Amino acid sequence: MVSSTTPESAASKLRSQLANKNDIIVCPGVYDGFTARLALNAGFKTLYMTGAGTTMSRLGIADLGVATMNDMRDNAAMIASIDPVIPLIADADTGYGGPLMVGRTTAAYITAGIAALHLEDQVVNKRCGHLKNKELVDESTFISRITAAANMRAQLGRDVVIIARTDALASLGYDTALTRLKAAVGAGADVAFLEGVASVEEAKKFCGDMGEVPCLYNCVPGGVSPVLSVMEAKGAGYRVMITPTLALEAVYEAVEDACRRLKDEGDASGNGVGVRKLFESCGLEEAVEFDVKAGGMGYEKGI
Repeated sequence: MVSSTTPESAASKLRSQLANKNDIIVCPGVYDGFTARLALNAGFKTLYMTGAGTTMSRLGIADLGVATMNDMRDNAAMIASIDPVIPLIADADTGYGGPLMVGRTTAAYITAGIAALHLEDQVVNKRCGHLKNKELVDESTFISRITAAANMRAQLGRDVVIIARTDALASLGYDTALTRLKAAVGAGADVAFLEGVASVEEAKKFCGDMGEVPCLYNCVPGGVSPVLSVMEAKGAGYRVMITPTLALEAVYEAVEDACRRLKDEGDASGNGVGVRKLFESCGLEEAVEFDVKAGGMGYEKGI
């Protein structure tokens, strides 16, 4: 008999994690099924789908706002489906248009099983938050994006955690950025994301000024913010920490080295991991077991 108990949604699980004020949610940045599997295998209980990584891996282009809602939603849906009980936080950029489009984006992310999304106040033709000369929309446009997401969440009667991100710090200053985020929370956002904090002191001030609202830290080595350890971010008052370039940096270094050795030295030996271990990291044994239990004949003699 199939149980009629409804499993806890990923969004609900993320809210439970956020409710623990004594802990910090650490989310490794992943951008495809393979990097998501590796993060899950390492034991992480929450993942972050990086927009930069999605753009670079799916389109082969730097993070300059070229990825569409469908590009982002499809990638996030695939990652979320690998283990639906693990909350996935996903980049939703600007929402990809006006309030109607932001509502459509929110609905698409909810339907895809994504636990949380973040929406920002850059213009639609945006760029990575750690690049220069970002252009912003006015506060009312930003708040309309958050309101559209919150209204769609209510209309569907299905949960998603809304993270409000502002890039206003670099050009408009701290006070304006704080005002924008507090207004976003008033419009329905659950988490505050101040992009580009310049120091630990500023990070602590921000978390303190937001009071009981959970704050998110974006750790981007080589970017404009200090690289904080998990404990340092927690000590500053953050409740969520994302690392968007974690997998990108590791892959960049490893693949560049492997390609160089193949081209310059003719060395095709790899790193000794072996193809079977690669497949096992992506659920080989579990997939075979599922097939056999269901009466499949293709793997009954092993694989």
